[in-house]
Amino acid sequence: MGKPVPGFGDRKAQILILGLAPGAHGSNRTGRMFTGDASGDFLFPALHEAGFSTKPISKSLQDDLKLTNIFITAVCRCAPPNNKPTPLEQNNCRRYLIEELVLLENIKGIVALGSIAFNKAFDILKERYTIESTRRPTFKHGNLFQWEASPLWLLSSYHPSRQNTQTGRLTKVMFSSIWSQVNQLLKW
Repeated sequence: MGKPVPGFGDRKAQILILGLAPGAHGSNRTGRMFTGDASGDFLFPALHEAGFSTKPISKSLQDDLKLTNIFITAVCRCAPPNNKPTPLEQNNCRRYLIEELVLLENIKGIVALGSIAFNKAFDILKERYTIESTRRPTFKHGNLFQWEASPLWLLSSYHPSRQNTQTGRLTKVMFSSIWSQVNQLLKW
C-alpha cells in the first residue's frame, strides 16, 4: 500500500485537471499524479503540445517536468483496490480537493477526466456556488458546462486510461481537442 499522492502543478494555475485516483503502478510508485503510468503517457504529450507542460513525458519526480497554468489532482489520494474507489474513499478525500480549490485562487475551470471526477467536480461546484440545478449534467466527452452562479466552468473528457485509449474510445485527436478548447476558454 502506498502513501497518499498530493496534487501538483502551477500554484497560480487557471485550470484544474481532476483525475480519479493514483495509478497502482504509476503515481502510487512515483509519488506524483499521472507519472510513470500509461495514463500519464497519454496525458503529458497532449499537455506539452497545448503548451501546458515543459515535457511530453513524466517518469519520475526527478524528471524536471513543470506545468504551466495547470494543476493536477484527483478525487482520491490513494490507489484504490481494483482501480475503483468506493464512495467512502471518495468522501474521505473530498476535503483535500475542496482545500486545493480554495488555495488555487486563479482557477477558471476544471477539466474532469472521467465520469467519477466529473460528478465529484459538479457536486463540489453545486455546493460551493449554490448552483440551482434540478438535474445532474450528463457526462459526455467534450461537454462544457457553465452556470451563472459559478465563476468556474466544467469540461468533461474521457479519462486517458488504457481501457479508453487502447479501445479507441479516446483518441489523440479527441484528447487534443479538449486542450485546444481549454486554450480557447482561457482567451475569454
